[in-house]
Amino acid sequence: MGRPNESNVKLEAVKDEAGLEASPQLPSEIKNYMIDIDGTITDDVPNEEPERMATCEPFPDALETLNQWHAEGHLITFFTSRTEEHRAVTEAWLDKHGFLYHGLLMGKPRGGNYHWIDNHIVRATRYQGTFSNLVKAKAEIEVFQSSKD
Repeated sequence: MGRPNESNVKLEAVKDEAGLEASPQLPSEIKNYMIDIDGTITDDVPNEEPERMATCEPFPDALETLNQWHAEGHLITFFTSRTEEHRAVTEAWLDKHGFLYHGLLMGKPRGGNYHWIDNHIVRATRYQGTFSNLVKAKAEIEVFQSSKD
């Protein structure tokens, strides 16, 4: 049921400041959700204890919220610090609980304190106990100092 599937979303052509072709992008109304598994949609199960996946349950509202985002046409990709040897148990858990998604990335670096640097817009939302409506809030962020400063 939840096995990764291809999206029908068409990427839009983009040109850089010099008018050269750049990496295509999703339409602005489509989000590309990257969602951690352990500690975000279920218990924080360490790589050293993958057998715990057999008994852990999704967090309240995670399944409903993420599957709603999928139904709205957004892209859902799960990522985890688990290694490739844990892919089957991870996919089985996602399938068992009915998660719909487009991709599963294994091997995220362990340890937290993540700082994502990209040439595309990146928005981060820290899971803090509930999957509710996302709201906009002002926050302090780190940015690269302009060479013109």
